[in-house]
Amino acid sequence: MAVDEEALDRAFTALGDPVRRALIARLSRGEATVNELAEPFAITKQAVSRHIQVLEQAGLITRSRDGQRRPCHLVPAALEALTGWIDTYRLATERSYRRLDAVLESLEEKK
Repeated sequence: MAVDEEALDRAFTALGDPVRRALIARLSRGEATVNELAEPFAITKQAVSRHIQVLEQAGLITRSRDGQRRPCHLVPAALEALTGWIDTYRLATERSYRRLDAVLESLEEKK
């Protein structure tokens, strides 16, 4: 599987900010406008808009037009790409630990 390193860099950089992670968490429950996303934060709507732009540039969210509304939406495929990349290393590490557990168990049985 080919990995777009630049896309991963943008996504992980975007997720490095707690406000952007909170925006992703909110969007996981459904679409929301900038005003709706800005409500829980003690920052300006302009600052929230900048965070949204970073998430858009990272390919983690999109915006659509619904009349006067411009709701934001998560991009599930982008999140799946991130978890897939993480799982590659998590699974390899788990296999190593299982092999180590098997060796330790065989040593215990020999005692």
